[in-house]
Amino acid sequence: MLLALHASLKPGGVLFSSNPHGHNEEGWNGGRYGVYHDLDTWRRYVSAVGFVEINHYYRPVGLPRESSPG
Repeated sequence: MLLALHASLKPGGVLFSSNPHGHNEEGWNGGRYGVYHDLDTWRRYVSAVGFVEINHYYRPVGLPRESSPG
């Protein structure tokens, strides 16, 4: 899927990805199925298909969403 996303972007296009934190596991969480990677694994996956990281941000634990930048 990441390879298809990379191929679908225009030259210079950007993929915005909002991922939950995890320990490289997948499963159900509150009625939603997800894959929860740690940052090193996610970086390895996206760089392997040609993406280059522009910026990274984790909301600090305990900080409400409305306090996040952007």
